[in-house]
Amino acid sequence: MKIIALDETSKKDLLADLLKRDPNQYDVYTKRVTSIVEDVKERKDEALFSYTEQFDGIRLTKETIRVSEEEIQEALDSVDPKLLEVMKRSMENIRMYHEKQKRNSWFDSRVDGSILGQKITPLESVGVYVPGGKASYPSSVLMNIVPAKVAGVERICMVTPPSREGKINPVTLAAAHIAGATEVYKVGGAQAIAALAFGTESIPRVNKIVGPGNIYVALAKKAVYGHVSIDSIAGPSEIMVVADETANPRFVAADLLSQAEHDELASAILVTDSRKLAEEVSAQTDQFIKELSRGEIIQKSLDNYGYILLVNSMEEAVDVANEIAPEHLELVTKNPFETMTKVKNAGAIFLGEYSCEPLGDYFAGPNHVLPTNGTAKFFSPLGVDDYIKKSSIIYYSREALAPVKDDVITFAEAEQLTAHANSMRVRFE
Repeated sequence: MKIIALDETSKKDLLADLLKRDPNQYDVYTKRVTSIVEDVKERKDEALFSYTEQFDGIRLTKETIRVSEEEIQEALDSVDPKLLEVMKRSMENIRMYHEKQKRNSWFDSRVDGSILGQKITPLESVGVYVPGGKASYPSSVLMNIVPAKVAGVERICMVTPPSREGKINPVTLAAAHIAGATEVYKVGGAQAIAALAFGTESIPRVNKIVGPGNIYVALAKKAVYGHVSIDSIAGPSEIMVVADETANPRFVAADLLSQAEHDELASAILVTDSRKLAEEVSAQTDQFIKELSRGEIIQKSLDNYGYILLVNSMEEAVDVANEIAPEHLELVTKNPFETMTKVKNAGAIFLGEYSCEPLGDYFAGPNHVLPTNGTAKFFSPLGVDDYIKKSSIIYYSREALAPVKDDVITFAEAEQLTAHANSMRVRFE
């Protein structure tokens, strides 16, 4: 990995490089995605089946697009029982963590006779997108569905691309079943997002769409936002490790590569005030790459977006972390809990040398759907709040309204909204 002594110029160059990974930069795909979305909106199933045949090589019908109970059972029977048990334990950790995020409706009754409050209501329906192809991502299935179940969403509709045999990856399907998906459909890409947003004869529309996907999926979610809600426009994965001289270079190198293997756009950054650690981590990554199955992808990722940044102090290291706002931030310092208090911007924070990033990806319980590309400055991890909506409650009796009526009339007249003022006056004629 390249070692860079950080100064204002190199920091500016680094931030510019990282921004190139932002899905919002890929305007070249926008016209094509918009065309697909509009076509599905207009022609519904006809367009949906046509694009599935074009992109996935499988001809679907209204009778075959939805995964059957027999297909679910077949998937459960084919999955390694050990893996199934691991997924169930992971799901329980995810459930317990997200249970603590639940909110209650509240009401505040005042002595003047007024009642104010907030009513919490789960969304009625959610669509979960799960990438398909050769890989399977059961962890993503659990992370998107379990919080929805905890929130109380009644209809959880999962979509994922089918194989050319018209099948869904059995591990993905098993995860959907144990997590509580109510429907699973064999469709992916921008056409699946459009179907969820607008509805077709086969797929009823949903209120919100969540889940990661390729650039076509990301831009389709952006295109339908407003017709439905979405979680975020997810960018490529990223990890930052802030470490001092106490860190184990072998551990740090392994953690950096755990994200670099995702794809060639993934970012892996070490920030340290120890040149010795920097050089040892660089050497160790070279060694690991020779041993790992996805070494070629890792190497390209590191060549493009892998950095070891040398800073003058740990205070400066934390400042860099707050400016970049990484998706995953590992703090491998002498006192990581103290370091954590200074962190303002990060999707997930991992403390100490045994809290490796894959623990969060698969098992610990906090959600692994995290803000990317600096959006941790204003976005949060996926959670129960993403699957609820809030309604304000207002009640005033005549006795409570009387003392404030003139204040409301004054405000309305200041904005020249005479009907607003009249609405108040008629109650006291």
